[in-house]
Amino acid sequence: MTMITHLDVQDIRFPTSRSLDGSDAMNAAPDYSATYVTLHTDTSDGLVGNGLTFTIGRGNEICVKAVQSLAYLIEGRNLEAITSDMGTFWRHLTSGDSQLRWTGPEKGAIHLATAAIVNAIWDLWAKSEQKPVWKLLVDMSPEQLVNCLDFRFVTDALTPQEALAILRRKVSGKASREQKMCEQGYPAYTTSAGWLGYSVDKVRRLAREALAEGWTHFKQKVGGDLNEDCQRAQILREEIGWDRTLMMDANQMWDVDEAIANMRQLAEFDPLWIEEPTSPDDILGHAAIRQRLGSIGVATGEHCHNRVMFKQLLQAEAIDYCQLDAARLGGLNEVIIVLLMAAKFGVPVCPHAGGVGLCEYVQHISMFDYIAVSGSLDGRILEYVDHLHEHFENPVLIRNGRYQVPMAPGYSITMHPESLSRHVYPDGQAWKEK
Repeated sequence: MTMITHLDVQDIRFPTSRSLDGSDAMNAAPDYSATYVTLHTDTSDGLVGNGLTFTIGRGNEICVKAVQSLAYLIEGRNLEAITSDMGTFWRHLTSGDSQLRWTGPEKGAIHLATAAIVNAIWDLWAKSEQKPVWKLLVDMSPEQLVNCLDFRFVTDALTPQEALAILRRKVSGKASREQKMCEQGYPAYTTSAGWLGYSVDKVRRLAREALAEGWTHFKQKVGGDLNEDCQRAQILREEIGWDRTLMMDANQMWDVDEAIANMRQLAEFDPLWIEEPTSPDDILGHAAIRQRLGSIGVATGEHCHNRVMFKQLLQAEAIDYCQLDAARLGGLNEVIIVLLMAAKFGVPVCPHAGGVGLCEYVQHISMFDYIAVSGSLDGRILEYVDHLHEHFENPVLIRNGRYQVPMAPGYSITMHPESLSRHVYPDGQAWKEK
């Protein structure tokens, strides 16, 4: 048996605001940050599990404190006891302490902290099995996967029996789809040329570099001055042409009517979707935008904090693309629930990955979705940003605009010790330099 002896958590921050990497209309100068969890065990080989949740700087200390508050629910427990009944464990972590649950429930800082811990468990489990997380999931039977899930609050949209049926239908062909992933990789799009704070010259240069690297799908940030949004869209179209795909992301800046009016002007640049056009909590607003925009798809999900919100977005036919976030939902257990609901409703999942560690996470999610849940790449494309991957022991690998299959055991989220020590806030060397 493997006992989780104790949990460590660190406040890790990267000063990305100095170069405006990650800048958009809502978040002008983010410092990409991670609430970084390490689960220590009593094994002779020093096995540890790592997980993180993503923030953009100030407030990361709140998530760190939330992790510390939840730690007693996992310290001293056996890994095998947890993994044999992951659905019950997940409910215990999210509801086992009603006083802590009150600070959510299942949303906000306490749920971000839950994600860091839950994902660290999956990393630990996969490492103990000597498999990458996507392979650990793919090798499970439908019954084992469903046993990992808590269906409370979503059975009016997805029952355990329906989940089993979805997974059983895709058992046939799993091996061939896995082989296809290993040979071809998962299709991706780049956001790296489209940050709002970049100069026109930088946008052009980055777009040209991305084209040379084989990218065919690009995303730009909108939601600032509309004329400037149009100008940058024109520049991107000049650089990438009209046979490649352009997406747009407003990062919650507009009211519903404003979003519709602005996107009707931006429609001349033929965007595939508008992402987060309004408040991420406004389910009916997204439905209205989708209905009135017509040919432009509506995408959202990076700030959708639990499976219940995704259930309602799907039930209301409010989205064309489901952009779940690996660290805002309560870890991989809840992510799988959303994948299954999206499969039932026929909505492609295109996870959010703009942030430190999120690309490392979501490659596993999308590959599992293709191999074992949806069985399709239609309408599915995975976000990629070219920032901070060098800090991970097993960073993502991109070739010709596609994620290559990760083969190292775990969830690809373990950071180099020197990166952690340099970027720990506020005493790391990176925060003493100007």
